[in-house]
Amino acid sequence: MKLLLIGATGLVGHQVLTQALEDPRVETVIAPSRRPLSTSHRKLVAPIVRFDDLPQEADWWKADAAICTLGTTIGKAGSREAFREVDHDYPLAVARLARAHGTPRFAVVSAKGANRNSPVFYSRVKGETEADLTALAFPSLTILRPGLIGGDRTERRAGEHLALLVLKRLGPVLPRAWRINPAARIAKVLLDAALGDRMGTRIIGSAEMA
Repeated sequence: MKLLLIGATGLVGHQVLTQALEDPRVETVIAPSRRPLSTSHRKLVAPIVRFDDLPQEADWWKADAAICTLGTTIGKAGSREAFREVDHDYPLAVARLARAHGTPRFAVVSAKGANRNSPVFYSRVKGETEADLTALAFPSLTILRPGLIGGDRTERRAGEHLALLVLKRLGPVLPRAWRINPAARIAKVLLDAALGDRMGTRIIGSAEMA
């Protein structure tokens, strides 16, 4: 199968890339990125792109499945507008192009609490992204809503780091929905959803990825 992966340089995206390159179901991974990837592999094609000016007619938009792991924080993005661009506009632009070129399956990382009617800006943007992706009517759409994501990030997020330490210590006594979701586990769920034969729209919550 040919897999289109968007966000391969991020924590979850890198895990998806690693697993996909080792997966015998995957023949080719197309991983468009803003900068060169550190990974090289005979299965991997990694074109350099600008997400605010994507190549409309690239033949690699047509794939058997697409996975999108793009995401940031308001602090890292620098403003609400920049955050919305990365977490809403870019995933939607990618999905529209993949859909227009005939890619039938799409799997995306959203967030726990996503709701387009939420008073919380972060959750509202995530909810709007989910709604707009659903409107594209992919034959198969899988939305993952993880809680705190565990793994080694290249950048340090102080508040998130503290929360991860607390949840890691309390993990055995917490309900599954409140436990840390390891990046490798999220990646496996994404990959299985994208490469599986289940049709329709489904949402996978944090409890299923603990």
